[in-house]
Amino acid sequence: MLHHEDMPELRDPLMVAAFEGWNDAGEAATSAVDHLAQVWGAEPVAALDPEDYYDFQVNRPRVVREGTDRQIQWPTTHILLATETPMERDVLLVRGIEPSMRWRAFTSELLAFAEDAGVSLLITLGGLLADVPHTRPIPVTATSDDEVLRHRYGLEPSSYEGPTGIVGVVTDGARKLSLPALSCWAAVPHYAGGSPSPKATLGLVSKVEEMLGIVVSHGELSDQARAWEHGVDELASADDEVAEYVHSLEEAQDTADLPEASGDAIAKEFERYLRRRSEDEGPGGSA
Repeated sequence: MLHHEDMPELRDPLMVAAFEGWNDAGEAATSAVDHLAQVWGAEPVAALDPEDYYDFQVNRPRVVREGTDRQIQWPTTHILLATETPMERDVLLVRGIEPSMRWRAFTSELLAFAEDAGVSLLITLGGLLADVPHTRPIPVTATSDDEVLRHRYGLEPSSYEGPTGIVGVVTDGARKLSLPALSCWAAVPHYAGGSPSPKATLGLVSKVEEMLGIVVSHGELSDQARAWEHGVDELASADDEVAEYVHSLEEAQDTADLPEASGDAIAKEFERYLRRRSEDEGPGGSA
């Protein structure tokens, strides 16, 4: 672990992590972490040594210019610290690239850092391509293998079986260390899965808000999501087969979402609306 500076004593920190690659359809997860880092003014505190985990022929270093100097920028996983959050706790944001090798060592090093920092909750973010319409709210599923978290947030354990990415390995590593962890995944329309997908990013940011009971400034993200949806509308309307397929997905999702229109669900949504409105109108509101 390469430390940029000495870590201050943290206030009951939690960690939010996302990785480029297989786990990041539409760049939804890494863009969500980028957004949180921006609105909370996060600063880098550490990075993993890229020599240990990356194949530089797969993830090539880049030449960047800083003033009159040219520097080599190595692909790696960075850890940033946000202290100006809407909570009485700090947040460590992990923004990385899925490693090319030594996944178990990578996971051990990252979780050792979390343990040393006193992290009490890990939230991993991911994006996957799915049969969902771009015209509806992006489905975001949250799961956890931790019984306490499932009870607190009304979550289910993940039932997925099959190939996994570094998000699954890190989450499993946290379970083995008894570090409470939950995972949030956005379903990105597969016919519009080109990067970036700001509507999916907005879905993940909104899910983080819901899980933590906070309001996060959306900044330009809402406008970007609307522009993305409008762009996909135009592409879909230009092809009758795609338009018909989108319509069938809309009908399927609307039918599946009917049970969600319960009194409890509506009340929860109204509470979120009031929280955001209060932040908008109050002094120093973050939204």
